[in-house]
Amino acid sequence: MRVIRLVCALLLATLVSSEATERKAKIVDTSFEYNALNCRAHSASLTDFGGVGDGNTSNTKAFQSAISYLSQYASKGGAQLYVPAGKWLTGSFSMTSHFTLYLNKDAVLLASQDMNEWPVIKPLPSYGRGRDAPAGRYTSFIFGTNLTDVIVTGDNGTIDGQGAFWWQQFYNKRLNYTRPYLIELMFSDKIQISNLTFLNSPSWNVHPVYSSNIIIKGLTIIAPVPSPNTDGINPDSCTNTRIEDCYIVSGDDCVAVKSGWDEFGIKFGWPTKQLVIRRLTCISPQSAAIALGSEMSGGIQDVRAEDITAIHTESGVRIKTSIGRGGYVKDIYVRRMTMHTMKWAFWMTGNYGSYANNSHYDPKALPEIKGINYRDVVADNVTMAATLEGISNSPFTGICIANVTISMADKANEKPWTCTDIEGITSGVTPKPCNSLLDKGPEKIKTCDFPPEILPIDLLELKKCTYNIKHA
Repeated sequence: MRVIRLVCALLLATLVSSEATERKAKIVDTSFEYNALNCRAHSASLTDFGGVGDGNTSNTKAFQSAISYLSQYASKGGAQLYVPAGKWLTGSFSMTSHFTLYLNKDAVLLASQDMNEWPVIKPLPSYGRGRDAPAGRYTSFIFGTNLTDVIVTGDNGTIDGQGAFWWQQFYNKRLNYTRPYLIELMFSDKIQISNLTFLNSPSWNVHPVYSSNIIIKGLTIIAPVPSPNTDGINPDSCTNTRIEDCYIVSGDDCVAVKSGWDEFGIKFGWPTKQLVIRRLTCISPQSAAIALGSEMSGGIQDVRAEDITAIHTESGVRIKTSIGRGGYVKDIYVRRMTMHTMKWAFWMTGNYGSYANNSHYDPKALPEIKGINYRDVVADNVTMAATLEGISNSPFTGICIANVTISMADKANEKPWTCTDIEGITSGVTPKPCNSLLDKGPEKIKTCDFPPEILPIDLLELKKCTYNIKHA
């Protein structure tokens, strides 16, 4: 009997020791590095705060607790929250200053479909109302306001908005508030959003607003083409922004530059300026690769886009505005753009409509559109070269188009150019533009050049940051 008891005790001890070893083995030592505006002195894993990456458990409290705890290090070298491999279901959560959210390559953030996990906040002051409904709006999935030095990055980890739930609510007119975006950072400075995949946003994907010194780099953004208002990247009343190396498939504009809506945007008066867009690839059969407006009432100035590829996209560059918008779009420069299978290469309209208040907009608030420059553009299989429609008694002026070759589709419009209320020049453009764009001949083919000076955002460099994290 004693021998049996001894054997049982040894077996039990072995089992306990094995379980302890197994628990110890679950602690993973992860090393990684990436380039960032700033490195962090402190790091923690979401699992340290009770996070469960099973795709079913809500992690809203885990994210909130982790970020609240790590905020204490803002003045002590900053902090980083590491999200390991797994499917992490969560509602909206807010960022803090001097903080990095880093997603492992196999980490997926899943946006909750429980509307109780999406607090409602006031409309943006430059819009005066929500986009989907007059009242407020659901807080964005990853949100922050009045912050400094904020980074959302990863090793191409995924943020999945699970937007079908929200799209159905929108189509069935069941929304009392405007749909959330995947990322929105307001009134903030020094922002980096990089090396991530965004899927199925409820509405806009990336929305920096009233912010400055922003780098958006290496994003893959994908939404079904029929999905409503799933714009890719929308810099809105922002200064000194750089968007580069992004691939976007969207149900709306791939990049939409904005600055407020009608009388609210005019009053708020916060323009978007000093914006660089480069090495963008866009697929958007229903919208534009780059749109300026239509909400541009605070003004848009000094936008520089280069090395842009648009495929199966409605228009390459689109400027959209209306009587009542006020504001301006000026000093816009686009070069080295390649387009395949397009409805329009270029589109401008002063009759877009879509007012914040259909019965109270100011008909005397006329937008100013001038200094629009396109050069070194090649497009094929295009239905219509351009539709350029200014505003009667307020023409769009200073349009310059040079070194552009547009090959028309077999069933192209018989009249490739339509122009009303515009003024400008061209050089080396095929097919022949409309008469209101004066042909200056091939000797002027180097017109419409980029400004030579470098914008401040291109002087902002990223540092190499190296980390080793132990986590469950």
